[in-house]
Amino acid sequence: MLLAIDCGNTNTVFSIWDGARFLATWRIATDHKRTADEYFVWLSTLLMLNKLDVKINSAIISSTAPRVVFNLRVLCDRYYGCRPYVVGRPGCVLPHAPRVDQGTTVGPDRLVNATSAFDRHGGNLIVVDFGTATTFDVVDTDGAYIGGVIAPGVNLSLEALHMAAAALPHVDVSRPDRVIGTNTVACMQSGVYWGYVGLVEGIVRQIRAERDRPMQVIATGGLAPLFEQGTEIFDAVEDDLTMHGLVLIHDHNRRLESA
Repeated sequence: MLLAIDCGNTNTVFSIWDGARFLATWRIATDHKRTADEYFVWLSTLLMLNKLDVKINSAIISSTAPRVVFNLRVLCDRYYGCRPYVVGRPGCVLPHAPRVDQGTTVGPDRLVNATSAFDRHGGNLIVVDFGTATTFDVVDTDGAYIGGVIAPGVNLSLEALHMAAAALPHVDVSRPDRVIGTNTVACMQSGVYWGYVGLVEGIVRQIRAERDRPMQVIATGGLAPLFEQGTEIFDAVEDDLTMHGLVLIHDHNRRLESA
């Protein structure tokens, strides 16, 4: 049984893979103060509530929050008796090495998504991830990550707008019925929603022009299905892209160790 952990800036996702499918997936707020013991109690309780009698014996971690990794590694070592692979750290080899400027550190989640998308769709891809940041990852013909774009995330932009302008309320992200809002909330929702649709379509158009070739666009992240409603730019929307990538990277390293 594999424990796959995707630690983002806002939430951390835990999934259990039995070799053929994900048995369960759970989400918790990312907090570097949370101890290994707290993680174990939380996970054990969820396993019990879901009547899952599993023996976790391997793990892999992808984390954009470096301070969280230590306690996650302790969790795997102390309670599951395994040394986890950590994407981006020594000892965890990617199937396709990234080609970026020397000395550049690429977010582990972006490398995982590139690996996953290439496995499912082949090369020449743009992976759009609607997370805390909205990222665009470019995957070359051979599966290598070759760069991308980072823009502020949708919720981050809404929160900044609310904080910077005292008269503007906090609003949820949703697709408005009309582009022209007739009240403050509708105006803000339209600006954010259609603004990000325009951002995605514009950046994808520029990447395709720069690469001068056809490129599929794969969307992931919690808000991807919502934005799919406002554009035809996406060839696929996948909510399990990162977890699938973690399984691929784990299996790749296991094969290297046994070779």
